[in-house]
Amino acid sequence: MERAIILSSLAGNGTGNETGTAPRRVVELADELGIPAADLLAVAGHPVPVELLPPERDARVLRQFAYRVSHCGHSQLAVLEAFVRSLPRVAAPEPFVRPAWPYPRPAETRFAAVLGGLIRNRGFGIRELPFMGLSLSTLYGMVWRWEPSPHRCQQLRAVAGPLGWTLPDLFAVADEPHSEELRPVLHCHHLGRVLTAAVPLSTSQLIETAEEADRLSVRQDQGVWRPVSQGFAEDCPDFP
Repeated sequence: MERAIILSSLAGNGTGNETGTAPRRVVELADELGIPAADLLAVAGHPVPVELLPPERDARVLRQFAYRVSHCGHSQLAVLEAFVRSLPRVAAPEPFVRPAWPYPRPAETRFAAVLGGLIRNRGFGIRELPFMGLSLSTLYGMVWRWEPSPHRCQQLRAVAGPLGWTLPDLFAVADEPHSEELRPVLHCHHLGRVLTAAVPLSTSQLIETAEEADRLSVRQDQGVWRPVSQGFAEDCPDFP
């Protein structure tokens, strides 16, 4: 079955009684599709096991980490992802606790809940995400009540890359028509691959990885917080 149909079906069926959406089957599909199991469980409306969620990390460090990684080009992102995956997995000092919904309002639409779950799966809140060309108020609205609108295509193009999702896959989950002419706004999924690989990292390891990102990108510290990264989506090898 075409992956777009599978993803659309999972997002639409939710936690119904169909055996195809049972958690065990969802995890199997995640492996087959090359999508993190935590993400596909969120898409299907299932709780994500705590062992698949990130440990508690310092939010300020997480924000700096995402910002600095977003300055890396494609060859640097590949090196950085390998660096992240080479780091040892540190046992959490305390048992994992399922994080609470980190937003002011509960999600009122299915896709808002999915988006909030994908962000939470990476340990981020809205303010920790790298700059994506969307305002904070827009992002908060997207995890509250994200419904079809004339702006939805642009919003999907903005958030897919930092989450590590390709445009066709996220458009399928959102039940939004996808065209081959569409491109990411600022960042492609290669940035998101690094942010997703970093899910198990501790705060100290995030600091180490941010320093490695600076070394690779030769980013000069401006001395003040500048939320706009360079954006390398236009150079993505996936888009000729």
